[in-house]
Amino acid sequence: MADVLAIFGPTASGKSTVAEEVARLIPAELVSADAMQVYRGLPILTNQSEARLVGYLGLDEEGSVAEYERLAHAAIDEILAAGRTPVVVGGTGLYLRAALADLELPPPPVPGARERLEGVYDELGPEAAHQLLAERDPAAAAAVHPNDRRRVVRALELAESGSSLRPGEDRLWSGETRHPTLIVGLDLPAEELAHRIEERTRAMFERGVEEEVRRALTGSISPTARTVHGLDEIAELPREQAIEALATQTRRYAAYQRKWLRRIPGIVLVDGNRGSAEVAQEIVTRLGSVAG
Repeated sequence: MADVLAIFGPTASGKSTVAEEVARLIPAELVSADAMQVYRGLPILTNQSEARLVGYLGLDEEGSVAEYERLAHAAIDEILAAGRTPVVVGGTGLYLRAALADLELPPPPVPGARERLEGVYDELGPEAAHQLLAERDPAAAAAVHPNDRRRVVRALELAESGSSLRPGEDRLWSGETRHPTLIVGLDLPAEELAHRIEERTRAMFERGVEEEVRRALTGSISPTARTVHGLDEIAELPREQAIEALATQTRRYAAYQRKWLRRIPGIVLVDGNRGSAEVAQEIVTRLGSVAG
């Protein structure tokens, strides 16, 4: 039996509910692998679940993969030491890999470097800034679009520190994990996923997401927390337009996650278009058949 179970899937695929069902069948504890659920203050908008590593940062704080990796490794090891199965569940591929493996993460930016390079990008313009990146790190430039300001700036930061956005050995897609692990991917038809996204988005508004966002925006919000899907749309648009904008944005993100799904080494795809209890039972059966 594998020591660790990971459940990955696109947003609205039902992975959190499935993980909770798994925890009813075996002694297990959930660990979130979602980059936006780390923030307190937006539980409805970020679909927060009952799991470890949910809400450990304030909205005014900057999150980092390195910090998450440290906390996730500690949580997983603690759960294993207690004789339970860690169930890592989420839809952020990088966070999933950070929880399961030892990633060789790039160094944090030098204080002030990001602001300086953002100024360089804005002064030169997208094409010239991208050309500067191409001179300093051709591999990174080939992987980043000139109009992607955030990633061009980050790639320039890394180039200055002697690292790269695209290192020669891509540890992210290595099959190595810290513990024997079964990685399960919930696979659903695109049309079913779109239907679930629409339903969930409307349910958010019924549960009071507009007031939640208004309350959150009265305080300071870090640049990373600002990237939570729907934050600006809900604050600025009439309700129906905000619903449509958030649903569209979420569908695009789900399509991106489905691409991730097929790139994760060793992933076992499971039909997620069934009841959560049935899906959980299949996962537990597969977990028992994996040699530890």
